Amino acid sequence: MAVGIFDSGLGGLTVLGAIEARLPDLPVVYLGDNANAPYGVRTADDIHALTKRHVEYLWANGCDLVILACNTASAAALRRMQEAGVPKGKRVLGVFVPLIEALTERQWGDNSPPREVAIKHVALFATPTTVSSRAFQRELAFRAIGVDVEAQSCGGVVDAIEEGDMILAEALVRSHVDALRRKMPEPQAAVLGCTHYPLLEEAFRAALGPEVTVFSQPALVADSLADYVARRPEMVGEGAERRTLTTGDAARVSDRATQFLRRPIRFEKV
Repeated sequence: MAVGIFDSGLGGLTVLGAIEARLPDLPVVYLGDNANAPYGVRTADDIHALTKRHVEYLWANGCDLVILACNTASAAALRRMQEAGVPKGKRVLGVFVPLIEALTERQWGDNSPPREVAIKHVALFATPTTVSSRAFQRELAFRAIGVDVEAQSCGGVVDAIEEGDMILAEALVRSHVDALRRKMPEPQAAVLGCTHYPLLEEAFRAALGPEVTVFSQPALVADSLADYVARRPEMVGEGAERRTLTTGDAARVSDRATQFLRRPIRFEKV
């Protein structure tokens, strides 16, 4: 068995890299739905159907624990899948909760009532579907009160990253930060609510300025997973399999992923 990591495309590779660094002996199977990327402009029903199909594939292939390393899938599909019922012995987790725990300074599993926190003004940068779902605000409300969240839909950024056009991607980041500041001139914190965005973290930091604390997901998700598997080792089981799978063209995805991670990586077609 292995831990499954699912993403709509290449963005989840930032989470995969952080997990490999944090848990170098953990068996991991990464599945990218590159054939249907990007998810950020799809309907919620479409995203749910695609996510459910691929999570079930990972479950069927030995991954009892699956991480949705995609904010759009987490926003549009996770709660719906959990409410419909997860098979016995299986788990599916998203990437919002570790981020919100860091933002609110609450420990994993802290189920106490929501309370006031130090940060009051938060800028959320995410895909159009994540923004429209308000999933981040919903999860935040379980843990904190009195926090003003201003969300900025960052159209075009994922596409530019997936196409390898980082100059365009950085220009779009500056444009989206400017648009956010017109709505919230002085955010205290900024949440990079897409796993593609850590590749542009420096561009976000430069545009936002040093007074804004930036929260990025990969290391937070890796730390949260390390805590989870330490408490639930049975969710990993035996084996040391590491594979990277794609629904797209394996050679093309491998080339893009190698550019994305700046190290060789080979995908297999599923």
